[in-house]
Amino acid sequence: MASTGPHRRPLARPALWLTGLGALGLFAALLVALAPLEPGVLALQMAHTPRRFGAVVHQWSPAQLARYRAHLPFDGLLLLLYGSFGWLLAAHTRVLASLPPWLQRLAVPWLPAAALCDAIENLLHGWLTEAPRLGVAALYPLSTGCSLLKWFLLAGFALLVVAALWRDAR
Repeated sequence: MASTGPHRRPLARPALWLTGLGALGLFAALLVALAPLEPGVLALQMAHTPRRFGAVVHQWSPAQLARYRAHLPFDGLLLLLYGSFGWLLAAHTRVLASLPPWLQRLAVPWLPAAALCDAIENLLHGWLTEAPRLGVAALYPLSTGCSLLKWFLLAGFALLVVAALWRDAR
């Protein structure tokens, strides 16, 4: 596909809107769907030991656990949307153009990497919440590490976008 300028491609704009609005809408829907869970999903994401993970899951009723597990395929779609959105925004728009070139390059894989971490976390949570799991204690900190890295990358990307927009406004 021929480029129409640095960081611009003809189909990037509709895809950017589709992935961005799709991710935003799906995120909002998942927030509403998971709001009744107490403790919340973030508590499960930060449960880095079998004991802490079990303590969260055992506070949920069977219906709440089923609700959590039912959200995982939708979260899979969400991570595809936000990972694609981040790549499109960083690689195919000029939104980050006011940042140094090395930061622009660094930003390109951030949301796809966050999405990969989210996918690993989802796979682990799906398996770990299916039935009690013994002898796999290393998977709990791995899952928490993926969650932490995902949140770090999401926040870092948002800060880069804010910094770029702030620099543009000056």
